[in-house]
Amino acid sequence: MTAEAPTAPALSYGRLMPVTVHFDDLDALGLLHNARYPLMVERAWAELWQEHGFRFEGDWAAAGDACNAVKELRITYEAPVTRPGTYAVHLWLERLGTTGLTYGFRFCSADGTATYAHGSRVLVRLDAATLRPAPWSERFRAAGRELLRPAG
Repeated sequence: MTAEAPTAPALSYGRLMPVTVHFDDLDALGLLHNARYPLMVERAWAELWQEHGFRFEGDWAAAGDACNAVKELRITYEAPVTRPGTYAVHLWLERLGTTGLTYGFRFCSADGTATYAHGSRVLVRLDAATLRPAPWSERFRAAGRELLRPAG
């Protein structure tokens, strides 16, 4: 089964993060298992935020902006990934609110031209003590603004 992934415009916003699909990520049909896409997107985001100094190291009170929870996840599969190798995840922010954000993503070819899946996820920043929504720090917001997708 070979399918051509839809092509995408050249990358003009966000970040393209490399990811590796391993043989054991494939299902019994030889396709990238549907549950692996969100996992690889999560790993790409974790790496990107770590580059900006945001990480979780076991202490929720000290985690600051890394103390957040997923409110919503949407994903659409466009074409199957049929072999192991190097791919990429294109990441960007659609919205950066006071306590929440919406990010977009594409699971794509390593050069970003072919799209296999795309979607969005809503995160809410939490206060570690109360687990209630809390505002993002200004440092986090500054890093996030660099990832905002231009309007239109």
